[in-house]
Amino acid sequence: MAAKLDYHWHLRKVMADRGMFSTTDLLPPLAERGISLSSSQVYRLVVERPERLSLKILMALLDILDCTMDDLIEPIAAAGAVKKPKKAAASASAPYVEGLGGLRPKRARIRGVDRS
Repeated sequence: MAAKLDYHWHLRKVMADRGMFSTTDLLPPLAERGISLSSSQVYRLVVERPERLSLKILMALLDILDCTMDDLIEPIAAAGAVKKPKKAAASASAPYVEGLGGLRPKRARIRGVDRS
């Protein structure tokens, strides 16, 4: 089976290396390249890891920051979720189940109320 891939997004770090410490520092250079994004869109682009990214925006970022794609995107192997094996359900004949020990509750018995 093929390995699952993931990535790290390093836009914030690359911006800091270039002396750009505010997300709105990207607005004018992007506008010069014909890309109009709101300040909240630029904030999400910098702070969060984008799932979908326009190639025009990616090329503009590479040009603005004078970097390569390897500087912005670092491919990594996805951390696989380790599945725990299922344990058999406790039956009525087996009051002790591994892991529960003496913590197994006793069945409640409801008796009639004596009204005097």
